[in-house]
Amino acid sequence: MVKTYLKTLGRMFKKHVTRLLSIFFIVLVSVGFVSGIGMAVDKIDYSLTDYYARENVSDFIVKSTGNGFTDGLTEIAARYGEENVNTGISLDTNISVNGEEQLVRLYFLNGKTVNKRRVIASEGKVQFAAAAEESDNFIKGIPLGTEITLSFSEIFSLPVDGISVTVTVTSTERSPLTFAMDKEPSYLNGDVQIPDNIEAVNQLVGLDNILYLPFDLLTVLPVELPVSDIYISVPAARSLFQPFGKQYNASLEAEKIEISNILGKDIRILTLKDNYSFSALAGYGEKVYGICWVLMVAFLLVTALVALSTMTRLLDEERAQIACLRTLGYPASKIILKYLLFAAIGLGLGGVGGYFVGLGIARLLYIVFHYSFAMPPMSSHVTPLFFIIVFSIIVAVTLVATALSDIRLTNEKPAELLRPKAPKSGKKVLIERIPFLWNLLPFKYKSTTRNVLRFKSRFLMTVIAVAFSTTLVTAGLALLDLCLFQGMNSPSLTAISLVVVFFAGLLTATVVYTLTNINISERNRELATLMVLGYFDKEVSGYIYREVYIDTIIGVLLGLPLSLGILKIVFDVMSVGSIAGMSWFVWLIVPAVVLLFTAFVTLLLRRKIVKVDMNESLKATE
Repeated sequence: MVKTYLKTLGRMFKKHVTRLLSIFFIVLVSVGFVSGIGMAVDKIDYSLTDYYARENVSDFIVKSTGNGFTDGLTEIAARYGEENVNTGISLDTNISVNGEEQLVRLYFLNGKTVNKRRVIASEGKVQFAAAAEESDNFIKGIPLGTEITLSFSEIFSLPVDGISVTVTVTSTERSPLTFAMDKEPSYLNGDVQIPDNIEAVNQLVGLDNILYLPFDLLTVLPVELPVSDIYISVPAARSLFQPFGKQYNASLEAEKIEISNILGKDIRILTLKDNYSFSALAGYGEKVYGICWVLMVAFLLVTALVALSTMTRLLDEERAQIACLRTLGYPASKIILKYLLFAAIGLGLGGVGGYFVGLGIARLLYIVFHYSFAMPPMSSHVTPLFFIIVFSIIVAVTLVATALSDIRLTNEKPAELLRPKAPKSGKKVLIERIPFLWNLLPFKYKSTTRNVLRFKSRFLMTVIAVAFSTTLVTAGLALLDLCLFQGMNSPSLTAISLVVVFFAGLLTATVVYTLTNINISERNRELATLMVLGYFDKEVSGYIYREVYIDTIIGVLLGLPLSLGILKIVFDVMSVGSIAGMSWFVWLIVPAVVLLFTAFVTLLLRRKIVKVDMNESLKATE
């Protein structure tokens, strides 16, 4: 009995290999896309985590809003450790560099390092060395060897006319606190809020460069300037670190209270969340994360729908096999297990492939983010959250539906299962009740119209799947339009929108291919009859193609109004863009993209249609 069972299992896999591949590809596309977008955002978070921990970046920058810090420095050093506390003065000012005015931030820093910055001083009381920020972070760079004269009377507004120093730029380094390709906002902006779009970024007063200098440089002044900045690292919070994570933020909030108790009220405490570069990258990540959640729902619906259709229609074809197994005495549990195993293998292979596709997409998007940010090295952390969510839902829905359908069939009597299902009764369609229009249609279009509406479940399955695929294509093109024509000049978002369009089109192609392939398999006898009657290959192909394109066009027409809802959600998540602001031609490109992928599918299926075995098909039981 076991040997017979295994043979029937092997024959089923061989007979329905195309169904297995259909499940594999639909899961591969959906899981790969959604997990890839989600992994990209998680990779950014973990990469920032590793980078800031490795660079020992200050968790707090405490700035005096009064006359500087005179008390409390000893207590701060005792609380956090001297190795984790540094002091200095920072301010933004205009200076002349090679005869050109630049808005520069000057850091006068105590100690050898602050946020891993090297502050190098050459011998002598007047000639000092300055470490300038790497030029590709900002619009303007300062070449090595440049000599810059700093007039302290202008910089600090002090009555010290004639006192100035000349510094020489000796090295350029990248600060872990500044990696946005846009200008770093100046302190002159006040409390900078992270803008939602590129136009708002351009309206900010931005720095041209940053200079790091030793605090000893200020000893040439006749007065002693108190430190205005304290840089504090909190290693204890690093174990909780996750960008804007609840535990990390809660830890920092508690420390803020302690710092205020020690230093008083005339202070402003900045965290990584207040850093422009960090917030800009995290903000982009949050927008992409929101888009991923929205699109995940649509991908899940389409994938679950196609997987369900594939398995339920396979079970209908296997009615006779189920009857034979029941007659041979196999329990219902073993019969159900056979089809669950078939579905699980297809889902498992698709899931494994989808995970690696997702990794590839995540790496691609991480590389693309380099066009907008000086990205830290990508973390090696495994980020399977979105993969687990998407794959688990698809597996659960498909296996439960397969089990329920199988239970229904195994509960029927074998004699009933051996009888072919009664064919659908022919009914007049709506257009047939309008004789004037109906009589104008040639015979082949009359038969196509009847076939489309005769099998309502098949028709609705295809239309709904294409409709949701259309909404995904629309969302991708809307994001692309936002980047290219609506002023959101973001290479990262442009790349993401192209990925969305490609995978939405690929999903459309997979849906149409799967459902049409099942349709052809179920109608082999019908196609063979047309061939016997003398129909040419192109006429037999057209018989199927017309139904495919009618279903697709109706799906597109339904999907366009549905797109309004998903676009509203996407634009709300993005906090930028609107449906009214979209370019009019987007609504024309969407149907073209969907139909292009559909046309590609019909070309792939032509060989399957014209190579139908007439002898075998006509011998099939009616």
